[in-house]
Amino acid sequence: MTTTTDYPRPNAHVHFGVFYAGVNEGVDWQSPTALNQIDFEAFRQTIQTAERGLFDAFFFGEGLRLREHLGEVIELNVAGRPDSQTHLAALAAITDRIGLVATQNATYHEPYALARRLATLDVLSGGRAAWNIVTTVNGWTGENFRRGGYVDVPRRYEHAEQNVRLVRALWDSWANIAPSDSTHAAEWSQAPELVEGDGDFSSVKARLSVPSSAQGHPVLFQAGDSAGGRDLAVKHADVIFSRHLQLDDALEFAADIRSRLRATGRPEDDVLLLPGGSIVIGDTLADAEDRWRAEQEAALTDAHVVQFVEHTYGEALPDFDPNGPLPSFAPSTSEISVERGTVGHYRTPQDVVAEWRDISEAKGFATARELVAHLTSSRSFVGTPDSLADELAHAVRSGAYDGLNLGLRHVPHGLDDVVNRLVPALQERGAYPTEYVGTTLRDHLGLRPPLGRRASA
Repeated sequence: MTTTTDYPRPNAHVHFGVFYAGVNEGVDWQSPTALNQIDFEAFRQTIQTAERGLFDAFFFGEGLRLREHLGEVIELNVAGRPDSQTHLAALAAITDRIGLVATQNATYHEPYALARRLATLDVLSGGRAAWNIVTTVNGWTGENFRRGGYVDVPRRYEHAEQNVRLVRALWDSWANIAPSDSTHAAEWSQAPELVEGDGDFSSVKARLSVPSSAQGHPVLFQAGDSAGGRDLAVKHADVIFSRHLQLDDALEFAADIRSRLRATGRPEDDVLLLPGGSIVIGDTLADAEDRWRAEQEAALTDAHVVQFVEHTYGEALPDFDPNGPLPSFAPSTSEISVERGTVGHYRTPQDVVAEWRDISEAKGFATARELVAHLTSSRSFVGTPDSLADELAHAVRSGAYDGLNLGLRHVPHGLDDVVNRLVPALQERGAYPTEYVGTTLRDHLGLRPPLGRRASA
């Protein structure tokens, strides 16, 4: 039997964040207990439940363009996702400790505007803000912006790094300027350094107009998983939002990140790993499995199956029966549509459908519904409070990751079981805090000072 002292991190705590993705097919908005799509009350109840459960952070996803299907807006995306920082500023006023993470696109947002808005949220919230850095690789989203287009795939992380580097420089320009209590204007005559950009932002020469917060500046999250994304993360990020949940895969990913951190001269524990996942809790394992299956079936309507297949075929399939086999013919288009915000850079529709047929044959799927259910199944952690507490404590203390960023199937009640049942089970095992540590997000996560300020600190 493995004892606590056998773990490489025997005293590690599980960290929880909640990922509020907004309106999409994965959220059960049809439930009679769900609140209206973008109703602020849904945000309020969700974040206050998370704060009651001592969650570190509330993540708000960003969607810069409504997703479409064959030229029409997808029904469950019609309300879209409002601006994250506007919502988070409102949520800052009704919370005290939980972190506020704004997903903001480094491809289309300008560095000075990003630095100013995020620093404002950080000061407003008393040092609880964070930036989840993402990039976009399709011109379909770029059509919303003045310059249009998009950054080519090989350059998207180079462009993003230049953006992040400039944002950090603007924030760090306030590092040695302490706010004064004086009412005399002369006491405020200090100004931050003039910061100049480079590369794509070489024309920028700016002084940031917002001072530092209690945590220095916003915490940096990064979600890219390619080699370029990992390199960007270890150079700049404090937390990585990953997709690696299975223990062996997560341990391999963690080892790679720690190796990259050492290569850049950072301590190997300088970045926290918070994979995205979901939790389904039952009184027994069988009960939890039944709940999970019910959630999956509810999410997979006929319309979803048809749209999933049509998206790759690139055309309407009026005679396609989701409870029958895949269409017998191959797609005629040469690339996957960008209308859902994705681009088929690496595989053609013909290759994708050929793979679907191989999977169906290997697994004995007779219908498209079975195939799509397999391809879209979102199973993370399913079990009882005790079994899940043991599983999560084992993974975190083994060094596979530091916690989870939880997706929601139901809003606003998707966290109730986690907070009411799982959190106490983790606390009983000494694997979850019983109160917030400090007042800032950097405090909660146990992070060192911002990278650019460590020498002076």
